[in-house]
Amino acid sequence: MDSLLCPLSMSTDSSPAVRYELRFQSLSNAGRAYVFPCDADGNVDLDALSDKARMNYLHARTVVGRDLSCPAVVANPAH
Repeated sequence: MDSLLCPLSMSTDSSPAVRYELRFQSLSNAGRAYVFPCDADGNVDLDALSDKARMNYLHARTVVGRDLSCPAVVANPAH
């Protein structure tokens, strides 16, 4: 995340069993986003991603500000 020039925004939940996602929202289509599992600080474990997900993550980072919004850490209760 060091190469991003925009700060992470966070939406947190105080419940103990929370999973976090890093969300890159499309700037042109509100219904589209790239979403990746992360920790509470927005760190994505690249080794845990599939090859396709890893490529999508790296692509999303390169088009922030052009096609996608700055990433936001979103808390989702575990099911």
